[in-house]
Amino acid sequence: MSYKGKGWFLLIKLALAGIVLLLSVEIANAAGPVVENIRIGTHVNKTRFVIDISNNIEFRIFTLSDPYRVVIDLPEIRWRLPDNVVQRTLKRKNNLISNFRYGYFRSGLSRVVIDTDKPVKIKSAFLMPPSGGKSYRLVVDLVRTSRKQFLVTLKNSKKIIVKSIPGLIVKLNNKPLATASKSRKKKTPPSSADSKKSEIIKPVIVIDPGHGGIDPGSTSGRVFEKHITLSAAKVIQNHLQKLGRYRVFLTRTNDKFIRLRKRIAIAKDRGASLFISLHADAIRNRRVRGLSVYTLSEKASDKEAADLARKENKADIIAGANLSDNSPVVSDILISLAQRDTMNSSSIFAAALVKQMRKVTKTLSNAHRFAGFAVLKSPDIPSILIEMGFLSNRADEKALLNPRYRELLAQSIGRAVDDYFYK
Repeated sequence: MSYKGKGWFLLIKLALAGIVLLLSVEIANAAGPVVENIRIGTHVNKTRFVIDISNNIEFRIFTLSDPYRVVIDLPEIRWRLPDNVVQRTLKRKNNLISNFRYGYFRSGLSRVVIDTDKPVKIKSAFLMPPSGGKSYRLVVDLVRTSRKQFLVTLKNSKKIIVKSIPGLIVKLNNKPLATASKSRKKKTPPSSADSKKSEIIKPVIVIDPGHGGIDPGSTSGRVFEKHITLSAAKVIQNHLQKLGRYRVFLTRTNDKFIRLRKRIAIAKDRGASLFISLHADAIRNRRVRGLSVYTLSEKASDKEAADLARKENKADIIAGANLSDNSPVVSDILISLAQRDTMNSSSIFAAALVKQMRKVTKTLSNAHRFAGFAVLKSPDIPSILIEMGFLSNRADEKALLNPRYRELLAQSIGRAVDDYFYK
């Protein structure tokens, strides 16, 4: 090939490389923003929280009290963060931030929640454009303040103005980020024949995979509870549906956050005859292992049960939810807790389940326990919570990651459900 021919060949290669690069950028942008890292920096007069993100985005930031939290609402994004980013980031000493969480919150919305031990003030919040080889950076500067000033700021948060780089949108408000409304398809009402077949003959069971999205639940350091519960829930749903005797629904089918009261409302809307919530705990004593089943009681069966209920009942706080409003559903639940029949039915099912579970897995010695779990407080739906094991115990963790073991759990639940409905 001549020198001139080689020159043209090189130019064509460069042109093609340029086109491929442009297409890659376009594809990346079309896929939506990606969070690539989170960092914390300590300065003399402030603590800086930085989120590295691939795209220019709109965000909203606000504070919540009791406990003190700073909440950052983002569009629905992808998380491509380094392993153990929370632990690694918090190793560096800082003056204000004790912990933070991130994840999917609801359709169109992702969330970062920053925990602070003491009241803080948002000194500034802005988005820095790419420079020096770095992507966009969402920067939040926090300073310490008094509780009195914090509450004043919280009350008048609409009046707070945060400076930002021109052309980049920043909103500071105590309301969540508004998301575009999606058109909802009208559901076609079932025919009377279908209604009789599905609603009367087949009882409805709602399975609730605990945690999700921004609320990861417990962890062994290798796996999160939210992933374990969702995997198990899908196996149990599949098994119960194959029996042909039940209609089975999940409160969530992907990694998203659902408030505790909403989980109860989902079961109510589905007309559930039984509600099963799945969890997997982690404790300091790594030798403790075994499955247990909980039913509702305002008086816990032991200290461990009470501690576990308190931890699980904080799920909404963990996700940065404002709990100051009480929905009618919650009011109904609080008023109707005296309905003993539902609690007795829950206990009957729990006893049948423990009997079946002991045939296939290790259980705690007092496997049927009682505690005040918020997610079990439906006044008219028998409800149980299964702690499938301890992620802090290597044997339990290994079992929960095993598809065959999850199938055995599903089969045991199926036999207990049959006992409950047909015996």
